[in-house]
Amino acid sequence: MDEVIANPDQLPVWRQALRGDDVDWSTVFDGYRSAVDWPAAHFWEQLADAYPKAKIIHTTRAPEQWWTSFSSTVGKVIGMKGSSDGAEQIRNVPELINEMIAKQTFGSSHEDKSAALQAFKRRDADVRSYPAQNRILIFDVTKGWNPLCTFLEVPIPHEPFPHSNSREEFWALIKSKLS
Repeated sequence: MDEVIANPDQLPVWRQALRGDDVDWSTVFDGYRSAVDWPAAHFWEQLADAYPKAKIIHTTRAPEQWWTSFSSTVGKVIGMKGSSDGAEQIRNVPELINEMIAKQTFGSSHEDKSAALQAFKRRDADVRSYPAQNRILIFDVTKGWNPLCTFLEVPIPHEPFPHSNSREEFWALIKSKLS
């Protein structure tokens, strides 16, 4: 999502994808070698089809841990209205997030813990049932470099595995984009 905020010219393409229209993914990802998180994660199956040699890393954690994180970060952004005085880069992003995550992923029930957890479990099951399992790593970040690097067939770095994407970092990013 950070790239979409930084490159608002991408918003129409993501809206096109949300409508179910054909998207030339090569134009969206021109200059990129990978995609992380939303909005790309929403279209993981279409992207897997468009890039048949790509590897898919599905991060996972206990549903309750996910809910605690989601409900105090992205869940609070869903439904926000873009302000006319906000930074240009973020002005229309809440609408995209609301459509993609609240409506299409959770069926507008993102505030209902039980319904959100069911949506989380459905998405996890969808990934786990994808036919080309040799392309997918079900990755628990607490396991560190080894499973990730083995899957990607790259050497394990000598530095410690990074721990980021905390709630504090999330809100610092949102605040920086609004100022």
